[in-house]
Amino acid sequence: MANLSERYDVALLDLDGVVYIGGNPIPGAPAALQRAKNHGMRLAYVTNNASRTPAAVAAMLNDMDVPAAESDVVTSAQAAARLLAEKLPHNAPVLVIGSTALRLAVRERGLRPVSTAAEHPEAVVQGYGPGIGYTSLAEGGLAVRAGALFVGTNADSTLPGPRGIQPGNGSLLQVIAHATGTSPLIAGKPEPPLHRESVIRTGAEHPLVVGDRLDTDIEAATRADTDSLLVLTGVSRPSDAVLAAPAQRPTYIAETLDALLEPYPEVARQDDGFTCGGWTAQRQPDGPIAVKGAGPAIDGLRALCAAAWDAAPDTTPDNSNRRLAALAARHIDGALAELAAAGLRI
Repeated sequence: MANLSERYDVALLDLDGVVYIGGNPIPGAPAALQRAKNHGMRLAYVTNNASRTPAAVAAMLNDMDVPAAESDVVTSAQAAARLLAEKLPHNAPVLVIGSTALRLAVRERGLRPVSTAAEHPEAVVQGYGPGIGYTSLAEGGLAVRAGALFVGTNADSTLPGPRGIQPGNGSLLQVIAHATGTSPLIAGKPEPPLHRESVIRTGAEHPLVVGDRLDTDIEAATRADTDSLLVLTGVSRPSDAVLAAPAQRPTYIAETLDALLEPYPEVARQDDGFTCGGWTAQRQPDGPIAVKGAGPAIDGLRALCAAAWDAAPDTTPDNSNRRLAALAARHIDGALAELAAAGLRI
């Protein structure tokens, strides 16, 4: 099978957990991305973070030896600005709550950023910014209550920080939402606008979404009917992938971004189990799934996921979730322990 970098024209890459963690590049990621680019794959960096401009993100990536130009970065601020521009007339006033990057994105779409409800904004857009305070939230609440369209760049409830997990934009959005009874339209992952913005800006014809989170990156790809690669360098772990709900099941699973340059092994049904590489995953008569084999342990995980997903097929969500819960109760721990013993980081 051809390498993923040969099968897809553009990789739509998440940043935190895929390219870097906490501002430090993930070991091997910059080199893997450079090799993929050298093989003709275009790289785009797609982020829910609306607090930095594309130029600032590209500069940060270049400092990590990650190949990136300003035009390669797509942010939820840009997606939110396009969403607004498609709903509002040119030069419409928009109350911006967030960073300078969000104000710039709004202005670039021909809209007029304002700061108070007294300026009669036709919309309120809110994105994360460390300087957000009560005054700006109060102005936003007044405008939304007066009838302004309410848009959020993203709904991430938390974000990682140097001292741990902190409230994200999704949490801050709840101030205005709770005060007004109005839920915002969301531009960022897993909602479709950010993926659409990425495709428009890159001209992608056959993109591959690459992410570390099932509930944002992978679900966004599923909603857009786009193939996806889950890398195990960030949030989601092997057990999460095995028990993933239908909307959050990736097309491919890999330990690192090196998978972009490697032939992806076929996962095939065999008798009453699934095989991948030198591994077989088979559901036992009493319920648990057993894995056995040799070779790279990631192949065992791929086979295990296929067996688990087959046991909880994409029918109705309620039915699938009940089946997944039953699988968890019957313990996939033994299979994961077998893979851990073979070298997979659980």
